[in-house]
Amino acid sequence: MSSPPPISRPVPSRLLVLAVFATPPLLWAGNFIVGRAIRHDVPPITLTFLRWLIALVVILPFALPFIRRDFPRYRTYARQIIILSLLGIVAFSLLVYFGLHSTSGTNALLLNSCIPVLIMLFSAVFYGTRLSWRQATGLVLSCLGVLVIIFQGKLTGLLTLTFSVGDLLLLTAMACFACYTLLLRKIPSDINRLGLLAMQIMVTLIVVGVLWPWEYATGPAVQWRSGIVLALLFLGFGPSFISYLLFSRCVELIGPAKAGLSIHLIPVFGVVLSIILLGEPLHLFHGVGILAIFCGVALASK
Repeated sequence: MSSPPPISRPVPSRLLVLAVFATPPLLWAGNFIVGRAIRHDVPPITLTFLRWLIALVVILPFALPFIRRDFPRYRTYARQIIILSLLGIVAFSLLVYFGLHSTSGTNALLLNSCIPVLIMLFSAVFYGTRLSWRQATGLVLSCLGVLVIIFQGKLTGLLTLTFSVGDLLLLTAMACFACYTLLLRKIPSDINRLGLLAMQIMVTLIVVGVLWPWEYATGPAVQWRSGIVLALLFLGFGPSFISYLLFSRCVELIGPAKAGLSIHLIPVFGVVLSIILLGEPLHLFHGVGILAIFCGVALASK
């Protein structure tokens, strides 16, 4: 008696892969810009709590059926879910918002571009993953593109770079997100990612909620105005809901190392958003850097 043929999963379209690859870095670039813009109006712990509270309100109506269905599985993977929440949401969000108070945007973009490097490094060290020549070459090429954009095509910018406490906080945040990306594959793909994200946000709100009274008692008050409300709504819906959901899907489709390369698009989108929203001019080094990043990501992801 012959065994039944194996069940094959449908191959995702290139358009779908491109969408889940490019949308998260676009929204995360907006997170850096908005977080930097309102850093004096909303303190870091309050900003983290309000951002993820809004995200939970948005997600929960859609995620509730999956939470009920997968709840027994959450108990099985409770330890992994808690670790993912602490690394990818709690630590990453708090460290970024605290770091943006005491570092330049240039250094923040440079340190953010370390995530793909850290993902591949941690993957090689802890999982024995070997890098192909395409991955290594693409990684170097995209890193060069990031440096061209950040330092405006001038080598002197790299030579005079100094690091502050904010830089160290951001570097730690990037290491946390690299670990989050690798550990995300420990959760079986049949557990719905929307429900999983909602559970991670609940863990985040519990942890940050414990820290919030301390900041409320010792830190500055929120400077409420219409612009702040709109900024919080954007942070709660875009970088918190859409980006994490699509990034989880991207890890499933192409793996953590290749998905991590999308982080290199954050400086690209940051430049574009600065031109559109802040009226900053477009220079030749922007085009050169963006071209190098796209070529590097394409080569490493081929």
